[in-house]
Amino acid sequence: MMAIMTVQSRHLSVAIQRPADEVYRFAGNPANLPRWAAGLSSSVTEQDGQWVADSPMGQITIEFAPANEFGVLDHAVTMPSGQVVHNPMRVLTDGEGCEVVFTVRSRDGMTTDEFEADCAAVAADLAGLQQLLET
Repeated sequence: MMAIMTVQSRHLSVAIQRPADEVYRFAGNPANLPRWAAGLSSSVTEQDGQWVADSPMGQITIEFAPANEFGVLDHAVTMPSGQVVHNPMRVLTDGEGCEVVFTVRSRDGMTTDEFEADCAAVAADLAGLQQLLET
């Protein structure tokens, strides 16, 4: 397993047959993360104004971009090591539905296999969001 030497990005997306503003409000509420983002968190609580989650990686904090009219759901995840991972995420209007786009980026020292596993986890989370909101 060789470490990736340059930053690699992959854009993953899912179409959701619900209005963009509804998907934006739901996905941007950290309290909802355990319902659809199992790859990130199994439980989330607000502690002293910060969202803290139990994740497969250990305890993390999550901070979303301020509410906005552009569908930007970028968020920073502070890992147990203290490393901050910035995650670009958008909800794009598509007719009466929307498309949710998440950019997965490799981190320093991440192997190709780890990057692929991260992409697979995000793809599963996006599929979970779609299933939850379309049912």
